[in-house]
Amino acid sequence: MSIAPAFQSSDTLKPLVFDPAKLNGLSERLIRSHWENNYGGSVKALAVVKKRLVDALGDKDLPPYVYNDLKREHLLRTGSVVFHEHYFGNLGGGGQAGASERQTIAQAFGSFDAWETEFRRIGAGLGGGSGWVVLGFNLHTRQLENYWMADHAHGPAATVPVLVMDMYEHSYQMDYGAAAAKYIDAFFKNIQWDAVAARIGSLPRA
Repeated sequence: MSIAPAFQSSDTLKPLVFDPAKLNGLSERLIRSHWENNYGGSVKALAVVKKRLVDALGDKDLPPYVYNDLKREHLLRTGSVVFHEHYFGNLGGGGQAGASERQTIAQAFGSFDAWETEFRRIGAGLGGGSGWVVLGFNLHTRQLENYWMADHAHGPAATVPVLVMDMYEHSYQMDYGAAAAKYIDAFFKNIQWDAVAARIGSLPRA
């Protein structure tokens, strides 16, 4: 039986685009564990959930609230996969933003430093818990903004991620314990700004 595109999924992890042994202040052990267990767990779980959704579609006796339990997992796992892939995709650089990215961000926030200050502040507020900080472009409002996210399920509407920072404790606890501020410093040292520039360059202009 062929599976409709909406229900297709793969349990193959997207490879890291950098050498995790060469990051500045983020250990290879931390990155590999995060990539394999947290991101990888969501990739595999999403594939299982989508298979179960296909099976559930044919079960006419399945109550809607039971089906919606699967859809809730679908939402959560999709968010985890998408944001983790953006996160790992914007790591592995030297942390120095280019002139073009700095100008684009400064135009949106008044200055590059104002953007960085807010981004870091949001991350600090999430320290010790869970969530994401996302610099994103809202396709509806046509604004580049920083967003606070408590989990994988509540991403900003109509927004394309440009820079993503994972603030779940699994992203730093192995290296920094509860010192989330030190992790945020390390994250900024390892931003791959070329990836950010490519994301900005792919945004619709109209």
